Amino acid sequence: MTSVSRPKVITRHRDGAIHAYVIDSGALGTLEPAAVFRPRPGDEVVQSAVRPDLERVVYTTLNAVVCLTRTGDPVWTADFEPHSDLPHGHRPGCELSLDGRTVWVYRPDVMAGRGSRDQWVAHDADSGAVLARRELETVGHGASHHVHPVDGSVYLDIGEGQDGSVVLRGTAGTDGGAEFVTYPWGDRCLIDLAPDGAQFMTVDHEQADVAFHRHPDGDVLFTLPVEAFGFDPEETFVEWSGGYLSPDLAVVTLGGEREDEEEWFSHHLVDVRTGGPRGEIAFEVSRPYELVPLGDGSWLTDGPDGSPVRRSSAPPHGTLAGNRDLPA
Repeated sequence: MTSVSRPKVITRHRDGAIHAYVIDSGALGTLEPAAVFRPRPGDEVVQSAVRPDLERVVYTTLNAVVCLTRTGDPVWTADFEPHSDLPHGHRPGCELSLDGRTVWVYRPDVMAGRGSRDQWVAHDADSGAVLARRELETVGHGASHHVHPVDGSVYLDIGEGQDGSVVLRGTAGTDGGAEFVTYPWGDRCLIDLAPDGAQFMTVDHEQADVAFHRHPDGDVLFTLPVEAFGFDPEETFVEWSGGYLSPDLAVVTLGGEREDEEEWFSHHLVDVRTGGPRGEIAFEVSRPYELVPLGDGSWLTDGPDGSPVRRSSAPPHGTLAGNRDLPA
């Protein structure tokens, strides 16, 4: 598989605004926002996504999904009915498709008190019209979307708290409909998709191991328990974080607690071609979920003001922007 070459746009929510950052091959260090969007007055943004042309933003609140232009003009709104007054426990999420034509929205309606089923809904990005709707057998608090870099299908990882995690995949059809697949496990959390689209990475909900699966069928290619990294499984667990540093290397995060009850974590490389660990690697992060591998040999961390900082093991001109070189 070969990934589609499109600029990657990420968002951060700061000072009541949605800041959009473009990830390209030459941008290293602290990233400056390429566009800033102002939500409607009174809207508290849960998740957001911005088109690659930076002209529109979509975001979810507890009770709606909203699409605005860069100047703040409304394009469309889809309200979640009935209105929920529950302030906690449900976080609707959204993501744009690879071609920007579809908005995928996860609605945790059960936790919001709206009914007995959660929903996954595909909207037309221009009009807001519902293209497809799937009622789910989940009681989720929130979910993360992962867009496949080649075929454009969308993975959804729904977190059900202590009850586990459900992973689905949706594919938009040419006729405006969609096909949905639910993977046959409820105890694995989706972490990341490989940048070449060939596989994806999950962590056991009980945090005992990390597994790598073939796309799209989900068959397990290999699994690495905590012991494979040289740690005691009674004292160490796999964090629900990490991801693909490159098509061949993944970052797995391990954590635990010292005798003085101080928590610790460390990052470890895995060669996904051979299925073997490649040793520990250091990153300048203060918490395990701060690190965001980008799949091209670079990664994001957080700056002092919350701005994303991009570093790379092999940046342009041969200067080291990260902590250390990657193992050869």
